[in-house]
Amino acid sequence: MLIGVPKEIKNHEYRVGLVPAGVKEYVRNGHEVIVERGAGEGSAISDENYIEAGAKIIDSGPDIWRRAEMIVKVKEPLVEEYELMQQGQLIYTYFHLAAVPKLADALLEKKVAAIAYETIQLSDGRLPLLEPMSEVAGRMAIQVGARTLEREYGGKGILLGGVPGVHRAKVVILGGGVVGMNSAKMAVGMGAQVTIIDISLNRLRYLDDIFGNKIQTLHSNSQTIAMQVQDADLVIGAVLIPGAKAPNLVGRELIAAMSEGSVVVDVSVDQGGCIETCYPTTHDNPTYVVDGVVHYCVANMPGAVARTSTYALNNTTLSYGLAIANKGLERAISDDVALRLGVNTYKGEIVYAAVAEALGLSYTPLDRLLR
Repeated sequence: MLIGVPKEIKNHEYRVGLVPAGVKEYVRNGHEVIVERGAGEGSAISDENYIEAGAKIIDSGPDIWRRAEMIVKVKEPLVEEYELMQQGQLIYTYFHLAAVPKLADALLEKKVAAIAYETIQLSDGRLPLLEPMSEVAGRMAIQVGARTLEREYGGKGILLGGVPGVHRAKVVILGGGVVGMNSAKMAVGMGAQVTIIDISLNRLRYLDDIFGNKIQTLHSNSQTIAMQVQDADLVIGAVLIPGAKAPNLVGRELIAAMSEGSVVVDVSVDQGGCIETCYPTTHDNPTYVVDGVVHYCVANMPGAVARTSTYALNNTTLSYGLAIANKGLERAISDDVALRLGVNTYKGEIVYAAVAEALGLSYTPLDRLLR
């Protein structure tokens, strides 16, 4: 199979879909890999590194799209790339289609097989290809939140961990999954007062066992969320429903009830966000203010720490990508139920129920389309 790795074009996106070690594995298995010139520079990977691993360097991104049987990326194709997608092509990347209906339309029109990192799901419910970026984003959320709380960045001028004789910042984390747990690790490490709110009592029990009395755990309901959020200095939105739009947990009225200079960081913004006043921003212009509350809503936060993120992502994406290349998509998803759940569109149909529901489009079971 011919594997194509184009350079990411999203604003300040420095990650790359494949590292040299991954290229070497594809080549060792009899596949050809073409990489756009400069694709790895943002992650400190040179063209020479790719050449040494067995890849061919291509000057033209559009040429890679035209030639490759499978495109391996990090972020979803942008509008400029829609016309580059080929009929029946395989695209293996993050999609988050619930938040990008126009991309879904383009995939259906081109009959692209969209294999979404974020919906590949193990039998225990874990999302192995989302986990590494959730770990990065969760930890970054506290870093950027702490910085944004500084007066220079529009915050109320509060130090997350305080100092002796002065109160610590109150951090409220909505969601106790991978993002939430990693946010809590960072916030606790910096000395903040931390509360995690989640709908799963089993998850809260687990978090209580892990953190003990270093955090407070609360069951999620509208009253609890309102009471905690309005008094928070920093709120982290860390809610995920695989393939679906994130639920709206914090409304405009609750944002208005927060004190001026408070900060919200919505990590789930790439799935529509769980805070009503949030919309995607970029690393160029990451924040905006609503009712005195500073919002940080960058949709590709891990792109800022590209080298860490790229290698962490490749650690998990390579095995599934190799399975697709070695076996072909249909046999690969027949052999692996987790990978099967990653297929969002196929042969011009939406084959992932939560995506179809979120977009208000018809759903076709994948079995009907397989030979």
